Amino acid sequence: MPSSAAPEAKWCSGACRKHGVDATDHALERRIDELLAARARTSSICPSEVARSIDPDDWRPLMEPARRAARRMVARGEVEITQHGSVVDPSTAKGPIRIRRPR
Repeated sequence: MPSSAAPEAKWCSGACRKHGVDATDHALERRIDELLAARARTSSICPSEVARSIDPDDWRPLMEPARRAARRMVARGEVEITQHGSVVDPSTAKGPIRIRRPR
C-alpha cells in the first residue's frame, strides 16, 4: 500500500502522485544515490543497474519503478536523465535512458 509523502515532496507526474511512494520506491532512490556516489562525478547509470542491484533474479518488474524514482529525483534537482548524452525531459523520454548527477 502506498505511503503518504511529505508535503514538500516533488512528483514527477500525476501518475506518480497517485501511486505515492512506498518502501521499494525509497530503496530505489537510495540505490540511485549509492550507485552514483560510487562512480566518477561525470559517470551515469542505467535504470536496469538500479533494478538489478535490488533484485538480481527478478529485476524486470523494477524497471519502471526505477525510472519513476529517477523522475522524482529529477523533479527535486538531484539527478538528470539523458539520452545519447543529452539531458531530456523525463516525462517524454522514450527508450533507453541514463541517470547522472546534474552538471
